[in-house]
Amino acid sequence: QVQLVESGGGLVQAGGSLRVSCAASGRTFSSYAMGWFRQAPGKEREFVAAISGSGSSTTYADSVKGRFTISRDNGKNTMYLHMNTLKPEDTAVYYCAAGPFTSSTLNRYTYWGQGTQVTVSS
Repeated sequence: QVQLVESGGGLVQAGGSLRVSCAASGRTFSSYAMGWFRQAPGKEREFVAAISGSGSSTTYADSVKGRFTISRDNGKNTMYLHMNTLKPEDTAVYYCAAGPFTSSTLNRYTYWGQGTQVTVSS
């Protein structure tokens, strides 16, 4: 069982930066691939980025590639999403998820956090 808690969301102006975090419970954090997803009002939840258990492999959605960076600190049981050059269309609730494999597909992830709101003003 893994419990995930996101933090660090907030309001930022377009062009600004923000870092969201995902803290995980349990002693097997490094055995899980982790992902970030987001859901804007009226839209389906979509993939943002994913990272392997060791942190050696990452993948990004085209919409955030070059602007967002996913990372993890297995010693702290924490994953991060560094977001730069934010745009109003990045506004959404950001969710972290844990699963057995790195994937851009929602149903490949077993555990989910409650989400943190990121709002980008124009």
